[in-house]
Amino acid sequence: MFRTSYLTQGFTCILLAAVCTPLLAQQPPKIRPLAPGVLTVIPPETEPEETFSGPMPIVEVVQGIPNLEWTPNFDPKSNTLEAKAKRAIFRRPIWDLEFAFKPLRMLEIDIPQPTGKMQRKLIWYLVYRVKNKGYALQPKPISANDTNGPHDTQAVNYATRRFFPHFVLRSQDFDKEYLDQVIPAAQAAIQKREKPGVRIHNSVEMTGIKIPLSDDRVDRSVWGVATWQDVDPRIDYFSVYVRGLSNAFIFADTPGAYQAGDQPGKGRVFRFKTLQLNFWRPGDTAFEHEEEVRFGVPIDSDPAVQQQILNRFDLLQRLDHRWIYR
Repeated sequence: MFRTSYLTQGFTCILLAAVCTPLLAQQPPKIRPLAPGVLTVIPPETEPEETFSGPMPIVEVVQGIPNLEWTPNFDPKSNTLEAKAKRAIFRRPIWDLEFAFKPLRMLEIDIPQPTGKMQRKLIWYLVYRVKNKGYALQPKPISANDTNGPHDTQAVNYATRRFFPHFVLRSQDFDKEYLDQVIPAAQAAIQKREKPGVRIHNSVEMTGIKIPLSDDRVDRSVWGVATWQDVDPRIDYFSVYVRGLSNAFIFADTPGAYQAGDQPGKGRVFRFKTLQLNFWRPGDTAFEHEEEVRFGVPIDSDPAVQQQILNRFDLLQRLDHRWIYR
């Protein structure tokens, strides 16, 4: 009797472990709570107009295929390939990720050099969080019998999305740009310093992560870091451009660039939806430190000086962030 009870209990424990282990694996990691105001959250701005481009001509058809013009006997001329190709509308679903970030910080790190020696460098870095909150927009025909007619949009949720980060730090006063670099030595030090409770991924690691859908109950966001080195210490005004938070884009064909026989897409220019984060630092080149960095655009009592500052950021009014196509 005792042996049977003991075996039954053991089997029950094994069964519970087998059932509970996958459930525990599905639970999101526990993120260390942050003090209020530490994290700046930029909500997505998904617009219905982003779900289509046009009407515009398809230059590969209009200019690339000869003798398209003709008049049908029974159908309206608007149904011909030439007429449709001159006023084509390209539709697509649009999704966005929520972006949140901690204050931009600096850290001195010993960086390995090609010579085999170490060099002490000041690393600028931005720790951020990306979240898939859903509510993507899917084009939907108003009439099910006319898929080429007017469209509306409907909200859809994707189980996972990927973030292919592209961070550029741009000096607005010296016209310099710095691309985010993966610096393993800095990444380990930043992880130790920030301690969010989860792994902080660099930009290469981030591309391989499927970001699960979060809801009001469960936060399945992913944390990452962008790092820059050799930043000009004279910089006072700068912006960080973040691309990859949305799949929205616009494009235009350069007039006359495409000719019959050319490769499709020649002369076509794409610009992608990008988040612009504006910063300024009132310090000097003698002693760079993170406490000098301010998020936003400074205020000056002199209207002329204020206008000069706005011009540096290419702004009409003071904005700490905005969405642009770049």
